[in-house]
Amino acid sequence: MAQPPLPLHQDPAAIAALADRVCDGTAATPAELRALLDVQPGSAAADALFAGAQRIRSRFVGMKLKACSVINVKAGNCSENCSYCAQASDSEADNYRKSKWLPAEDIQRAAETSAENGAQAVSLVAAWWGVKEGTQLDMVTASIRQFSQNGKVRPDVNLGILESQKCADEIAKAGAKVYGHNLETASSHFGSICSTHSWDERMKTIQYIKKAGMGLCSGGIFGMGETRDQRVEFLQQVAFIAPDMVPLNFLNPLQGTKLAHLKPMDADEALTTLAVCRYALPDRNLMVAGGKEVVLGDRVGEVFKTGINCVMVGNYLTSAGTDPAFWSTAAAQYGLEMPTGCTTVASC
Repeated sequence: MAQPPLPLHQDPAAIAALADRVCDGTAATPAELRALLDVQPGSAAADALFAGAQRIRSRFVGMKLKACSVINVKAGNCSENCSYCAQASDSEADNYRKSKWLPAEDIQRAAETSAENGAQAVSLVAAWWGVKEGTQLDMVTASIRQFSQNGKVRPDVNLGILESQKCADEIAKAGAKVYGHNLETASSHFGSICSTHSWDERMKTIQYIKKAGMGLCSGGIFGMGETRDQRVEFLQQVAFIAPDMVPLNFLNPLQGTKLAHLKPMDADEALTTLAVCRYALPDRNLMVAGGKEVVLGDRVGEVFKTGINCVMVGNYLTSAGTDPAFWSTAAAQYGLEMPTGCTTVASC
């Protein structure tokens, strides 16, 4: 009597076949993505998952690693109550330097350091609701124009919600080529993470960004209490908006934030999740960003076996990152070449 077929998450041959289909242009279904999230660490199925993710990366985005960086141009005292963020309006976290909009010389200095670290693009990130027409828009566009003239790295931006299409158009006109604006999580989970603005407001901003002709950088954060079903939902929503770059962050449950009670995601689960992102978004630039050191520890170099092709270098918005020199060695172990620069922007 014939044995029933193994479930996908236990069947190395079926996972390899799925990777081949994705390489041939057939999208993985939500059910298949959900099954892959249940692959057991250390199993033959896990080996097949990671091998497939690397084949998909090679097929669609190649083997050159990209590097990005961020500058926190306005830190702290944010009006928004995002539960994961040390800069949130109701956060008690205070172990970072707060600042109003940084002076031009500080921004230029940070840009030069980022260029030395191998980043071609730097994102100017601000902790606030977003950009409104008037004096705020004028201040932002003036900084972007000045940064553009430096020429060492490309100035991209992550400035929150945009009040209008005019804001997006003026930011693009000032020289920003890419706008970073994360979905953060699945729409069904967003309301439990933030209440001062909505997921729909984020989607409206993404429409403004695309209409203005800027590239889009949009991803999210894993480990914020979402279910695995919601991770698949999130990946499907990211696929719908089709960003050029997808930053994939992991929750760093900082003391003083609303999510401080959560434990960092298990390292094996994190690596599996990254690999599933490659199956879900085969032709996108996938960047492993915030929280990777906290979640992966001394296994952080393993991110490259998951199909990732971009990494955030240098420090984050309120915490330190890995020495950029580390990434060259780690990437080489998986056949990737360390960057000649990043083609798009990092995002918080």
